Amino acid sequence: MPADGKAALGAAPAVSWIEVGEDEAGQRIDNYLIARLKGVPKSRIYRILRSGEVRINSKRVEAMQKVAAGDRIRVPPLRLAERGEEVPAPHYRLPVLYEDEHLVAVDKPAGLAVHGGSGVAHGVIESLRSMRPQARFLELVHRLDRDTSGVLLVAKKRSALVALHDILRSRAIDKRYLVGVKGRFRNEVQRVRAALAKRDVGGEKRVSVSSAGQDAETVFRRLSRGAEASLLEAELLTGRTHQIRVHLQHLGHPVLGDDKYGGEAKKAAARLMLHAGRLAFRHPATGAPVELEAPLPGDMREFVRKAFP
Repeated sequence: MPADGKAALGAAPAVSWIEVGEDEAGQRIDNYLIARLKGVPKSRIYRILRSGEVRINSKRVEAMQKVAAGDRIRVPPLRLAERGEEVPAPHYRLPVLYEDEHLVAVDKPAGLAVHGGSGVAHGVIESLRSMRPQARFLELVHRLDRDTSGVLLVAKKRSALVALHDILRSRAIDKRYLVGVKGRFRNEVQRVRAALAKRDVGGEKRVSVSSAGQDAETVFRRLSRGAEASLLEAELLTGRTHQIRVHLQHLGHPVLGDDKYGGEAKKAAARLMLHAGRLAFRHPATGAPVELEAPLPGDMREFVRKAFP
């Protein structure tokens, strides 16, 4: 049978076998199959995993098990999604800021999730996979909140993903955000060291400053200041969930438009005034410097024009 699993999607379904390549190793088996078996409903993929119809090297597997280079995966007969069964991922034609054989960087707009889940059927990564069916590997390197715009990195090889995760963990990456906040920010430069902890509030994930949490550090630089708002650059020295938003709430300058941590500031803008403007790092394969910038989107340009005439 073909090694790429396509026989599983043909007109005459049959058992097929897939061999895991070096650049594909380390992925969870569920994510691996979702990426490889284009057009097969996710619900069907999870069903064959639970039932034991998927085997790795002749052994049953759990959805969270990771694949290794050289693994042989048995895939049972499958079919494409039928009309009304599962809506295919839409093609979001996002601006590409940078691309080579190892990674691609896109400019994500506010309001678009980076991946499906939590009531969202599809996001950036599902759209990229749908638009590039020939791509054997596409995985998010990091995440942005749904309402945050700006630079988003996607790895095109497993080796690039692993290397970029190492870069993130070692903090050898320069991450800068532009953010509109409530009030007149006093200091030109302010460094915030405040640990952050996650908690569930009515089934919703929340983050708060807590000595029992993980270390978190942000440097804020004031760019402009008006009568009721300020524009800041936020440099992330750590990468905790909602770090910028919670640190600014802690300072008494919540992000404008923030419906989770903004209080009254959530009414001051139509969306979260937070933009991932710049990423700089060493290329995971060549070591050459890479600098990525996403221009300020129109709604934030309009905010700047009105707030700081």
